[in-house]
Amino acid sequence: QVQLVESGGGLVQPGGSLRLTCAASGAIASVYVLGWYRQAPEKQRELVAAITSAGTPNYADSVKGRFTISRDNAQNTIYLQMMSLKPEDTAVYYCHYFSLGDNYWGQGTQVTISS
Repeated sequence: QVQLVESGGGLVQPGGSLRLTCAASGAIASVYVLGWYRQAPEKQRELVAAITSAGTPNYADSVKGRFTISRDNAQNTIYLQMMSLKPEDTAVYYCHYFSLGDNYWGQGTQVTISS
């Protein structure tokens, strides 16, 4: 099993920034994808950004240029640096782990963008 622990959510004004952290532990494969999804009220969960074990990032069009995903392989941790936040970024953000045959979610962290 893989455990994912998220942190870093909160309330920020529009234009502000936040950094989310996801620490993975357990039976982590050598080839995997770690990423962030978000789900706003009454909307489907959507991919925000992901990064492979090889370091290749991928972003949703809505966050390109504003969000940056990075990783610390030694700590099995990923980060999501969010800049120029907008009210439409408000959602519960979930960390996700995927490898062949395995699929795990974190408990989620609330991000609220409001003045």
